[in-house]
Amino acid sequence: MDEDHGPSQIAPEAAPRRTVGDRLRAVSKKFTTREGLLGNYDYAFLFRPNLPFMKKSDKPQPFFGLNDHMPVFLGLLLGFQHALAMLAGIITPPIIMSGAGGVNLPPDQTQYLVSTALIVSGLLSSIQITRFHIWKTPYYVGTGLISVVGISFAIIPVATGAFKQMYANGFCPSAADGTPLPCPAGYGAICGTAACCALLEILLSFTPPKALLRIFPPLVTGPTVMLIGISLIQSGFQNWAGGAGLCSDPNPLEFFARCPDITAPHALPWGSAEYLGLGFSVFVTIILCERFGAPIMKSTSVVIGLLVGCIIAAATGYFDRSSIDSAPAASFIWVKTFPLTVYGPLVLPMLAVFTICAVECIGDITASCDVSRIEVEGKVYESRIQGGVLADGINGIIAALCTITPMTTFAQNNGVIALTRCANRSAGYWACFFLVIMGVFAKFAAALVAIPSSVIGGMTTFLFCAVAVSGIAIIARGVPFNRRNRFILTCALSIGYGATLLPSYFEHVFTYQGDNKSLRGFLDAINLIMETGFVITAFISAILNLTLPVELEDTVAVDAPADQPVDAVVPTPAVEKTRESDDVESKAGKMA
Repeated sequence: MDEDHGPSQIAPEAAPRRTVGDRLRAVSKKFTTREGLLGNYDYAFLFRPNLPFMKKSDKPQPFFGLNDHMPVFLGLLLGFQHALAMLAGIITPPIIMSGAGGVNLPPDQTQYLVSTALIVSGLLSSIQITRFHIWKTPYYVGTGLISVVGISFAIIPVATGAFKQMYANGFCPSAADGTPLPCPAGYGAICGTAACCALLEILLSFTPPKALLRIFPPLVTGPTVMLIGISLIQSGFQNWAGGAGLCSDPNPLEFFARCPDITAPHALPWGSAEYLGLGFSVFVTIILCERFGAPIMKSTSVVIGLLVGCIIAAATGYFDRSSIDSAPAASFIWVKTFPLTVYGPLVLPMLAVFTICAVECIGDITASCDVSRIEVEGKVYESRIQGGVLADGINGIIAALCTITPMTTFAQNNGVIALTRCANRSAGYWACFFLVIMGVFAKFAAALVAIPSSVIGGMTTFLFCAVAVSGIAIIARGVPFNRRNRFILTCALSIGYGATLLPSYFEHVFTYQGDNKSLRGFLDAINLIMETGFVITAFISAILNLTLPVELEDTVAVDAPADQPVDAVVPTPAVEKTRESDDVESKAGKMA
């Protein structure tokens, strides 16, 4: 295990060797003195609301670097804040994929997946935070930063498209009236395919970061991330209106005439004003936390909004307690299992998911280094990139073997670091601890699963739109809007938007109905790719960016001073020769 040292810290070889007695005395001092337990941090700062009549403190909070001494209570408090900031993003994918819009798993299996997602996220985050050196090699596993991992949102549109295909081709069972039945095998196929495809991200981790960013610059990753968010907003908004299952059909079956079905407490038709009001209670609470909330409330506003929505739903009779009462007291990994298989049509889309996860990971690590006041260039930075992407790939395999879909590095914790001025890994370890504890107590997961769809929808719509806005931010920061780049974005987004808004457009292209299962699987794979908008966008933008030359007027428009006419700037041949590479590399480090 390596120890990270910033520029101002003592190098490992120059540090005096500490004896066992020194270490014991340091631990004793940390847990028995006020300085060790509380320090001199202004704890009121974290809980002071931003009200118009309240005076703001002019005293800046101290910054805690990676390995600085940090009070025990502050690490515990900020670790809990990090865990809450991740909570909504971790529980959303398993709830969506196991619900009515996915493989229709029973409540006990959905509860298990939520619990396991929290446990696996805590355990795998510790790998990223610790940073291991691979023996006798220049390579690392992990970043050594507060790089927490959670389930990738990129898997949701791919998985939901695959589930629809599985029910259509008979891989998953359906009732006589067409109602989808529970399909654990379908979920196992997602995990099994992910375990194999994660090898691609491991391979990419040994690619030089500059080469990877040359192939996938912000011009490629920005629109791709944006379309991932846009493709998810539909499911969030469907849940906001009552549910994303059969009750949202224009002419639902009698059993699903009310959401989620007629047996649910306080069931109402899809789109009822009551459902919309519950979703708005979450949405408005998030806005109020951002405007008037204390720092700890701003970074956990999504969880606070979810809590307010749950209180209102419980007070008005929308909660069903039966699943909470029947849930076990504790849970852990492999309490329930799924048959792991490789679903052929899902391989190519899954490879695209892991490629996108690798590039997103580079941007998140760069942002983490920036807010942690660590260098964002040089060998140490590049080793963090390599170690982070390698850990992401390894975590993808481990997560699949632990019955969880692909994990990736989350970005929202960078906001917590910037807000609290704490980049200390102690807070990261405390966050891992709290995530595991939340997952072990199965009643907590059962309460999350029992939340009404409209409350979940109000939260997930905000989360998914935040993903889309992150993609827009990548484009805005890293892509100059010249003619060439506008053309590439237009080409990539035209089909990507079309496939996102009308995913069924390609289902009648192949009409093969024979008995050749290999050919049928290959055609299904093409259908799944063509119906996944962000995969098409990534492919088109990457190809066009590598093949379209940079035009003279584009380079002139970018480099011309604001007060100088464009026609007056004439680039030299040497500048023309290196223009494209400079344009890509100068923006690559800014991606987040």
